[in-house]
Amino acid sequence: MQLHQIRYFLALCEEYNFTRAARRIGVSQPSLTNAISALGEELGGALFQRRPLIFTTLGRAVHPYFKQIAESADHVHAVARALIDSPTGVNVVTVAPVRKARP
Repeated sequence: MQLHQIRYFLALCEEYNFTRAARRIGVSQPSLTNAISALGEELGGALFQRRPLIFTTLGRAVHPYFKQIAESADHVHAVARALIDSPTGVNVVTVAPVRKARP
């Protein structure tokens, strides 16, 4: 699973059209289709049903997780830019350890 595939999935969720989603993210429609198909194969099933374009049960289930992943990646980039752009150029950031969720 790659971040660009997740971003393509989210764009398709917002546009509900492969051509518009591809145009929005700046890739060809076949590239978008291939990335979505590969993501679905990795997860074990289709994420969308075509004609009309709607979520499958799997697509609906993974959507909030993919949204959180993309938002977290954006946050990481923002933090990194803020640290790099700081006046001193050196900052110490304390990060709490990630706790594993209990089943």
